Amino acid sequence: MKRVTGLGGFFFKTKDPDNIKNWYKQHLGIPTDQYGWTFWWKDEAGNKCSTQWSPFKDDTTYFSPSEKPFMMNFRVDDLEALLEVLKEEGVNIVGDMESYDYGKFAWILDPEGNKIELWEPVDKAFL
Repeated sequence: MKRVTGLGGFFFKTKDPDNIKNWYKQHLGIPTDQYGWTFWWKDEAGNKCSTQWSPFKDDTTYFSPSEKPFMMNFRVDDLEALLEVLKEEGVNIVGDMESYDYGKFAWILDPEGNKIELWEPVDKAFL
C-alpha cells in the first residue's frame, strides 16, 4: 500500500498573514490569494495535482495540539486504509477524519509533536 504520494501543503504561523502574502507576492512573484497559493503540478502518471502554501495567523488553533509554528500536509491514496494501518502501528491519530468535496482529511502527530495533516485529494474538484 502506498502511504504518502506527495506534499499536499505547507502551513505556517505568522503575526500578519496578509503582510507575509504581500511580501512573497512582491519579492518572489507568488500570486497569492486569501489562502496563500496553490502550486499546480503533474504526478508521474500525468495527473494534475496541487500543493497548498498557506500562512496562518499566529494564534490559530488549527495546528493544535501541536505547539509548533508549522504543519505539513501530505497527499495519500487511501486515507481510510492508511489510518487503520497507522492505528495498528500505534501512531497518535488526532480527531476524526473529515470529508469534503475536494478530499478527505485526517491528522496525526509524529514523535516530536508535529501535527501532520493527511489528505486524500479529489484533484478533479479543481479542474
